[in-house]
This record gives sequence, structure tokens and C-alpha cells, in this order.
Amino acid sequence: MGQRVVRVALVAGVIVLALLLLLATCGGGGDNNADSDAGAGKERKSSRSSAPARKSAAAGPATRLAVPSAYTNERGWQVTGVSPDYAVAASAGRVGYLERVSATRFRLRTVDATSGKTRWAGDPWQPLSDPEHFPRLLAVAKDGREFFVTWSYGKVGEDALSAADMIVALDVYDVESGTQQRVELPWADVPSVNGAGPGILVSDGGADSAVVDPATGLVTRVAAADLRYPKGCGECRVETQVRAVTEKGVLVSGRREFWVRGGWHSRKTAPAGTEPASGVPTSVVDGRIVARWKKKRGTEGAADYDVWAVHDATTGKVLAKAECRKPAIEPGTYPRAAVAPEGRYVVAGSLGFDLETGAGHCFEEADGTKPLSLTVATDTGIAYGTTATHTPVEADLTTSRPTALPANVHVPAVEVAGTALFPWTDRKDRPHLIAYARRS
Repeated sequence: MGQRVVRVALVAGVIVLALLLLLATCGGGGDNNADSDAGAGKERKSSRSSAPARKSAAAGPATRLAVPSAYTNERGWQVTGVSPDYAVAASAGRVGYLERVSATRFRLRTVDATSGKTRWAGDPWQPLSDPEHFPRLLAVAKDGREFFVTWSYGKVGEDALSAADMIVALDVYDVESGTQQRVELPWADVPSVNGAGPGILVSDGGADSAVVDPATGLVTRVAAADLRYPKGCGECRVETQVRAVTEKGVLVSGRREFWVRGGWHSRKTAPAGTEPASGVPTSVVDGRIVARWKKKRGTEGAADYDVWAVHDATTGKVLAKAECRKPAIEPGTYPRAAVAPEGRYVVAGSLGFDLETGAGHCFEEADGTKPLSLTVATDTGIAYGTTATHTPVEADLTTSRPTALPANVHVPAVEVAGTALFPWTDRKDRPHLIAYARRS
């Protein structure tokens, strides 16, 4: 009897061991986005990957937020634990975001905007800045090519002793191929970096700057003495700031007036009915400049209204304009502009413009109160944003009619390739990037 018990126990043990070996050989299903660093090469070409770690467009994303009626939360994708910054390449229909690989290393991943499938993933790297926080990410386009750029700022080595040892490190990726090049730029002060034009602008927030060509990595330094101040513009030398890169050169502004070095001067491209020397650029995006102008003295409404215009960054030409009541207090900062993917519509705070018709509208109350803050424009002419009380809203830019949405509706942050992105943080403070398709 005792021998039979022993035999039964041995057989059971063998069966259990076989099951354990079978499970070990099958392997556990980890996150497909978190590739091992062990196989990461040192070449400048990013590694290819086609295994998405997200719900497919057919299955739909796991999280179903309430969204505007133009979108369906049943088709799309989502990723979790992503960087607060993300980048969009409209022509390629790609979305780029950063993911954490380890406590100190990060990787750029690019996905198809419609399906959420990975197109390529860059090699892991360690930023110069505090690894507790994600590095910064932006998009830039030049000559028909689109690029994603990650950047960080910090010291060179552990023994940096002075500001001369501080650099801006930029990793520039071709959106289509994933090919990567690194640019390191000595920089003494905390930098401002943007990709609003066909070049990456690194600035000190004032007159000193550098332009990085995303295609070649060539760096061109621009000092205050090189800005070619327009003749007769005393205000141009006060509060001087390099704002963006244009096809013709850097865009520069002073306390009043703005110009492109070696190109055009705002005084010569002022909207009709405005003071030529009053222009102040407030935002630059995708080759468009939003600027505020004073109406000509003595004209109707000059005491109460300003003119807001959208200019072509290459020529300075006025593309559309609108009038808004002057604020009682000059704002310290101006709203960021956003342009629709195909470039027809532009919004900035309470302003909406149709660049095809040249029409503009200021969403405001009779007393000048700005009830809307529009943050995204779509190719259908619908813009989204919030009211002063944070109620979600959509506005038809073709009719200038706003509509309040239910309080639980999430408005999109951007639309690309018929898909809207909705950054969202859950109750456990985990960041998500959720994509929902536009209804057909």
C-alpha cells in the first residue's frame, strides 16, 4: 500500500513538472512595446517593430470616453504610460510618443494614426535632464519631409563645472524611415526649443538663437548683432525676441513690429485700416503667424477694438482677419494657435479664421468677455475648446456658431488622418493616449 502511494505521488510530480516546463517554453506575454535593451544596436538607424501593444482599430480601445458626436469611441486605439508630449506628422499620418524603457532610459515609438500599429521604434537612450521626467518631443517639417525631435538639456559628464559644460542634445528622426541623427549644441542658459517652421529653433527666449536643419543636422548660430533690424524701427530693438524659423529666415519681433531677417517687414504688410507700426506677433504655427494690430487713429472703433490677423510666414501676406474688443488688462501671455491638418482653418483662443475665404471671427460677449478658448481645428471647419467655466464646446467656423457640449465630453487635442487624439489621465494618475476615429 505504501509503495502504491509513493508511485502515485511520483507520477503526479512528473505531470506537474511537465506542465511547468511547458509553461516556461511558451513564455509570458509581456508588453510588446518594452523591447529588451540587450539587443539594441548602436547604429543611427532606428530598430523596426511591427508588434503593437494596444487594441487594434477593429477591436476598439479599452477606454470609452464620452466624445463629440463627430467621433466614435468604438474604433481606435490607446497606449498607457506615455509621455505628456506627443508629436503628429499630418502628411504621413503618424503619431510619435516617448515610452519609458527603464528608470533612466526612454525610447521614441511611432505608430500609424489610424490603426495604432507600430511603424518603428527608436533605440533606447538616456537624456541629459532629470530621468524622473520624460524628455521633450516635437515635430518639424522641411521640403516635404517630416521629422520627430526629442531633446533634453543638461551638463556634459559628471564633472561639469560651468555653464560652458551645458548642452542641448537633440535626436532627430525621419518620420518615414526612423533614421536618426544626433545634434549636440553648447548652450549656457535654459533653452526654448520649437519646430514651428522648416527648422528647429533653439533660443534663449530673447535675441540669441541657433537654427538646426532637421535634414542635415547643420547648426547656424544667430546673434543679436545679426538680426538686421529694420531702418527707423526703434521699438524693434526693445524686447527683441527670435520667434520661429520661416522659409526666408528667422522671424524676429520687438516691442512693436516684427520682421523676417533678410525678408519682409510687418510695417509693409499691415492689414488695411491698421497702424503699420503696431503689429505684435502672438503665436506661430505651421507657417502661419497670428498677430494683433491697432486700428488707425480716428477710425470707427479704434478706441475699443483691435484687429487680429493671420499672416503667411514666408511673405507676410495677410490671409484672414477679425476684430476683437480690447481687453481691460493686457494679457501676460497669448493663446497658442492651432491649424487644421490641411491648413484651411486656424484657431487661437477666442479667434477662428477661414484662410480660404479670408474671414475671421472673435467669439466674445458685448462687453469684450471672451467666452471661448478654442484649441483645435479640423478640416471640416469645426473647432473644439472650452468655455470660461471649462464647459466643453464646439464651434462651426463657417457659420461662427458655438455649441456647448455635455460636461462629461472630452474634446480632442488634435486630429490627424481622420483620427482624433485624446490625452487622458486615469484615477491612478496613469497617462493614456487614446485615439478615436472620425465617423464616416
